[in-house]
Amino acid sequence: MKVMIIVTHLLGTGHLSRALTLGRAFAEDGNEVLVVSGGMPAPQLDSNGVTLLGLPPLRSDGTDFTRLLTQSGEVADDAYRTARITALTQAVQSFQPQILITELFPFGRRSLASEFDVALSAAQDLPRRPVILNSVRDILAPPSKPAKVTRAENLVQRFYDGVLVHSIESITPLSVSWPVSEQLEKRLHYTGFVAPEPPQPHPEAAGRDEVLVSAGGGSVGQPIFRAAIEAARKMPNRRWHLLVGGQDAEARITELSQLAEGARVTLEPVRPDFRQMLPHAAASVSMCGYNTALDILQSGSPAVFVPFDDGKEVEQGLRGQSLSGMSAIEVLASQDLNGTSLAHAVDRVISDGPRAPQDHGFDGAQRTVEIAKHLWEQRT
Repeated sequence: MKVMIIVTHLLGTGHLSRALTLGRAFAEDGNEVLVVSGGMPAPQLDSNGVTLLGLPPLRSDGTDFTRLLTQSGEVADDAYRTARITALTQAVQSFQPQILITELFPFGRRSLASEFDVALSAAQDLPRRPVILNSVRDILAPPSKPAKVTRAENLVQRFYDGVLVHSIESITPLSVSWPVSEQLEKRLHYTGFVAPEPPQPHPEAAGRDEVLVSAGGGSVGQPIFRAAIEAARKMPNRRWHLLVGGQDAEARITELSQLAEGARVTLEPVRPDFRQMLPHAAASVSMCGYNTALDILQSGSPAVFVPFDDGKEVEQGLRGQSLSGMSAIEVLASQDLNGTSLAHAVDRVISDGPRAPQDHGFDGAQRTVEIAKHLWEQRT
C-alpha cells in the first residue's frame, strides 16, 4: 500500500517523531511511505525507510500558535502559506495514497486548517479515495470553546474513516482531555502507545551515572537547563549532561556554558543515541511530552518531569499527574523550578532506585498498521 502521513510540528519535535515512528512501522510492513512535514527540519530524527517531504517550514512564535513564523523568523505571509498549500496538494495528487493520516488535525493545528482542508478535499477527489485517518496522542489540549469541538467533529464526520488514539483506553481514554460524543466514539481506535523498540543499553555506556537533562527540540526548555546548572553546583559529586535541541542550539549552548563554568556539567546538542543513554543514567530530567514519557517508562530510569505549561498548556501536566504515583518519578511544577528544588527532586528519585522497564502496551505503531490495513481491506 501507499501510505501518506501529514504532520506539522510547531514548537518541539514530538509530533514529527511520532509520525516517523508510524511511518517506519508501515515501511517495515512492506508499504511505500511518504511523510510530509510542515515544521522545521529535524535531521536528528530517524526517517529510515520512509520518504520525507518538507513543505516550506513553519514554527510558532513561542507558545503563540496563531502567529506562525518562517525559518528566518519572519511572519508567514499569504504567498508563503499558498506555497505550502500548493506543495501539499501536489503531493496528495501525485502520490495518490491508499492510506492518508493527518497528525493532530482536526483536534489541533487550527491555524493550518486551510491547508489541511485543501489536502483532504484533494484526497477525496482522487480516482480511488484513500482510507483517511486522524492520529492523536494520549492527551489533547482541551478545547477552550464549544465551537472547536463542533468543528472538529464535523470534519471527522465529513472526511475521516477513523481516529487513531495512541493510548490504552483503560489508562488514558480520550475523554480525559476531549469531549467524546456518541458519534465520535464510533470512530475511535485505541492503538496502545506509539514508541520505538525499547532502548538498548549504549555500547559505550554513554550517560553512565549522569543526570541527563533534555527539553525537546525547542527553546522553551531553557529554564530547565538553567535550573539544572544551579542544581549541579549543589550536587558536586554527580555529573550533569545537558542535551540542547532546536535550530538555535549552538547559541544557547554558548550562553549556558558561561553559566556552567566551574560546574560538573557537560553541554552538547541533542544526539540520536539519547534513548540508549537512558538505561545507564542515574536520572533523567525533562519535560513530560508523550515521547519522552514513553522513553522513561521503557527504560526504567528514575525521572523528574517538569511539565511544559506556558500559554495555558495543560497536556503535559495531565500526563505528569498520571505518572506521579509511580516509584522513582517526581513531577516538579514549573513555578516551583529552581536549582534547590530540582537537586532535591533528583536526589529523591535516585534514592528510590530504578523501576523495572515496562514492556506492555507500546506496540501502538504496529497496531496502527493493522487497523489501517483492516479498514482498507474492508473497503476493497
